[in-house]
Amino acid sequence: MAISGRVPLLVLLGVVPTIMWPQPLTVIGWVVLVVIVSGMDLLAAVRPELLQFSRELPPSVRLSETTTSTVTVLNPTRRQARVQVRDAWPPSATPAAERPLLRVNPGSSLRQLTELTPTRRGDLAAAALTVRSFGPLRLAARQRSLNVPGVLRVLPEFRSRSHLPSRLARLRELDGQASVQVRGQGTEFDSLREYAAGDDVRSIDWRATARATRTMVRTWRPERDRHVLMMLDSSRWAAGRIGGAGNDQLRLDAGIEACLLMAALGSASGDRMSLLVADAEVRQRLAGTAKGSALAAFADRLSLAEAELTETDWSMVAAQVNQLCRQRSLVVLITGLDPALYAEGLGTVLGQLAHSHQIVIAHVTDPTEQAQLDETPDANAAYDAAASARLWLATQALSNRVHRMGVEVVHADPDHLAPAVCDTYLALKATGRL
Repeated sequence: MAISGRVPLLVLLGVVPTIMWPQPLTVIGWVVLVVIVSGMDLLAAVRPELLQFSRELPPSVRLSETTTSTVTVLNPTRRQARVQVRDAWPPSATPAAERPLLRVNPGSSLRQLTELTPTRRGDLAAAALTVRSFGPLRLAARQRSLNVPGVLRVLPEFRSRSHLPSRLARLRELDGQASVQVRGQGTEFDSLREYAAGDDVRSIDWRATARATRTMVRTWRPERDRHVLMMLDSSRWAAGRIGGAGNDQLRLDAGIEACLLMAALGSASGDRMSLLVADAEVRQRLAGTAKGSALAAFADRLSLAEAELTETDWSMVAAQVNQLCRQRSLVVLITGLDPALYAEGLGTVLGQLAHSHQIVIAHVTDPTEQAQLDETPDANAAYDAAASARLWLATQALSNRVHRMGVEVVHADPDHLAPAVCDTYLALKATGRL
């Protein structure tokens, strides 16, 4: 049971008869009258259990975008229902606070829309519906909490999609109309055309020349349908926050952006995209996706990715890579290149992986570290800057060691990591190293 603001106002209205007849009996009588009227109004209210409620939700929404939760109220009774519905959601869903009074006629239905603007990834489960059914005078209401389940999946924001058009244009230049005339690893036959001055004589097709009675040459293009595996490290490293005040984010979020942009670009180029999210155990695993569906599949899986406070089991990761990659593939490892942990972590399996696949390591840098190097207002800041500089030099030395093994290393801040990884992918594709 609940009372509305009209009941206190009705009690205050009793001041008038109390002034006219200043007797204790007047006060008691007025209060009793208010209680009786409120009770009759409560009895006249439709019981919430007799109403039927349903919820409609979109299958998913991107982070920071607005969507709508629709609650439908059906009144199968013979009386008009006056209901107020509170559609409860977790605070991260940021639900709108509007709760209008719905007047549902007998045998009809009405809808209540609640705007949601999620601020966190993952699955958001709706809480119970709190229903207040008022009487004709709207003095008192029957209140019940009803379970109407609903789950909204919040996908990653994908801020890096602004870089996609320029990379697709470069991909069309590489893979579209411009064929190459020199065959190399990672190229496939494109077409035959007549020999022109300046063509490489090694590209002449002598059998086609004999049939056509004129000199014909083969043209080649970068091979399609290659396999790309995106491995996202979700260990303690991914839980670190980077960036300045008011603009900080998890390293995991920067890795997710790189995975999504690569999924869109790789799918457009005709390559098969796979995903592995792991730390001490496998969190998400997605085998080669069909053409055109990689971005949606990646976004759905990565929406559930969370950083775990544990270390990465790289031997397990190497085993998973070998299971997902039956042939030579491009394997992008989004992880930290930490000199202190390399020897006992990634370094134990990197040589084996580099022998079988083309490896790219994507390392997220912290933009505040460069700011520390530029600004040293006091002794403590100077010591912090010296420590950051020493770590940076050690990381660069390790990167050079790893690069000599045939591994490409990408260093970039969170806003530029995704396009930098895609640029490396396009460069490898252009040189036939996939």
